[in-house]
Amino acid sequence: MRDGDIAILRGAEVRAVLTGRELELIQAVRVAYETHGDGDSSLPHSVFLPFPGQPRDRIIALPAYLGGACPIAGVKWVSSFPENLQRGVDRASAVVILNSPQTGRPEAMLEGSVISAKRTAASAALAAQSLLSCSKVGRIGMIGCGLINFEIARFLRAVFPETESFMVFDQDEARAKQFANKKLFGGARVEVVKDVKDLLRNSPLISIATTALTPHIGELRECPQGSAILHISLRDLTPDVILSCDNVVDDIDHICRAQTSVHLAEQRVGHRKFIRCTLAAILRGRTPARNGSNFSVFSPFGLGVLDLAVAKLVRELAQQQGLETVIGSFLPSSWAEEA
Repeated sequence: MRDGDIAILRGAEVRAVLTGRELELIQAVRVAYETHGDGDSSLPHSVFLPFPGQPRDRIIALPAYLGGACPIAGVKWVSSFPENLQRGVDRASAVVILNSPQTGRPEAMLEGSVISAKRTAASAALAAQSLLSCSKVGRIGMIGCGLINFEIARFLRAVFPETESFMVFDQDEARAKQFANKKLFGGARVEVVKDVKDLLRNSPLISIATTALTPHIGELRECPQGSAILHISLRDLTPDVILSCDNVVDDIDHICRAQTSVHLAEQRVGHRKFIRCTLAAILRGRTPARNGSNFSVFSPFGLGVLDLAVAKLVRELAQQQGLETVIGSFLPSSWAEEA
């Protein structure tokens, strides 16, 4: 590419280059977490764009810089409109823009919803590996039957291939049944449950990915000892539940905002001492994976550095396969060259 050109990658191309690369994606996300945990990153708070009279709708900007051997900068611009499901289109849509860290000039634009879902799933699978002392997980529970848990199920299958069964729950039972029929479960048995307590009672690993705006799970007493909960949607567990658990997060400053369950718990007690550590601290060996608590909860706010890491991998793979569409002279010529 010449200076001033921009590369475009469409959603189908992004999905194609990432198919079957779950373990590679988990490694890319791990390196991004470790790099961020070492302080070699810049990560401003996400910016939420709300819409008057539409409390469930929002668009979020996640700017970031990720250092390391091959630094990258950029931003993810992601929307969440839950009512889209009734319109027959996906809830979320997104674009990722990659900028040169040397010049700041935009170099690539990628469809971002696939990247966003897969980096979230890779993060969840990495946390599950870290928090569960056993290498095998017989049953996995999934609360919320949308794209995010679809991808999380795919990635959990990659890291726990001997999983025998899944239990799934959604307030829309038809949606749960549709989810259960997906081919990604392979030979694992999939059971749709009507009572979330049945799922909690029988699943040592649980992924929660809903569109809930306020907490709706008030106790975990039903869960098996040593359970790990991937609290992906961030607003499902009550403050009391959070305060009773071993809490691991992706970034302490980021998670304590925007009325997440962890933020509500902080407001309740006036401190953050109930957050034991970040996932990066566990990955780097600075903190043990468990502290002896009955339940471990991983609450990831979702860091823009992960989107950059995955987008960078996507672009490298697309370049190898000749899939990029390059728009020449996307940027204007310098004003100094004008008459």
